[in-house]
Amino acid sequence: MLNIYEEQDNKKEEAGGEESAFKVQMRFPYGSTWSPWLTVGYWKNNIWSSYGTTSYGGGLVDVDYVKLNSYSKSWQFKVILKRTSADKPSPSLHKLGFFVSDSRTTSNVNINQLVNDNPAPVFQPTTFIYQYGVDPNIGGDICSPTSVSMVLKSFSIDVNPRDFALATYDPYWELFGVWPRVVQNASEYGLDGTVTRYRSWSEARAVLAAGGRIVMSIGQPLYAGHLLMLAGFTSDGKPIVHDPGKSAGYSYVYNKTDLSTAWFAKGGISYTFFPEGNVPSSADENEKGNLTPQGYRLQQNYPNPFNPETTITYSVPVTGFVNLSVYNPMGEMVKVLVNNVVDAGTHSVNFDADELSSGVYIYRLATESFTESLKMNLLR
Repeated sequence: MLNIYEEQDNKKEEAGGEESAFKVQMRFPYGSTWSPWLTVGYWKNNIWSSYGTTSYGGGLVDVDYVKLNSYSKSWQFKVILKRTSADKPSPSLHKLGFFVSDSRTTSNVNINQLVNDNPAPVFQPTTFIYQYGVDPNIGGDICSPTSVSMVLKSFSIDVNPRDFALATYDPYWELFGVWPRVVQNASEYGLDGTVTRYRSWSEARAVLAAGGRIVMSIGQPLYAGHLLMLAGFTSDGKPIVHDPGKSAGYSYVYNKTDLSTAWFAKGGISYTFFPEGNVPSSADENEKGNLTPQGYRLQQNYPNPFNPETTITYSVPVTGFVNLSVYNPMGEMVKVLVNNVVDAGTHSVNFDADELSSGVYIYRLATESFTESLKMNLLR
């Protein structure tokens, strides 16, 4: 299986019209020659008289990706840029990426091993969006763009979920949220994204801890087909999701066996997003789940509110001295959690407030070059 995504600086006229576009085509070895060129995606408007070929004897374009009947170790691609007239702005290509995988990703899935994979706690909060509340006419079809809208909001990026969903509509396939179009649309809001596969919960957790966001594509036994945002993990390693398909889907915890089957048996396919310029530099590191954070980061504690224990996660890009302390509302230090040299990476610390009274507390991360504070609520 080969998945593609595209990102483009799409030139627009001041009046808002779109008079330029591009499409990507690929071909593969077929017999003694090559297959016909297959159209695997375009953005934004299809201004060609014909969409192009989408199948041949050796495979087909299955909406979001190319499915080949046999393994191929090579392929060719081309990008066609077009404008409606010479006086219209020319499109420019910002990024083009390819992701390759094969059936072993799903055929070798060990659900028991996945269920026993218990990553450390981490949590990515957001503004929850219920997809059926966005627009009653299209609510059932927009789990993908709704989940990505929650990702944008988790980065404090303002987005109208309905406008975002409409912008992802693919008139050729007549679907909202086709993978390449959603990734492209998110790039216009300042995110760098790709479609990837994950093979373990720990691998996904490493991305979250490094400041990334993940939107999971899941299937049975939970849904026939659905996308939702992976929010993090509980203290005992259970995945937490923000599920736009449920009215009370914020910080939802499914049965781990069911969710492991729904995601990994479908291939562990997902969108992975980072803010532009903050993407891990090595794809190999990403595949191994062995990411070095690109900057300092203090995450919101989880759970919050809490009683009496909670977990605080922070990231440091270089080895150095770290102080992590808790203060009461008067600014008085009540607990020192870390006060020593810490290796580069993402770390989690348990905070036990058993001896403290209910109220809002402040926790502060300080290094030689970085300071950040967040609030947490002890609720007895």
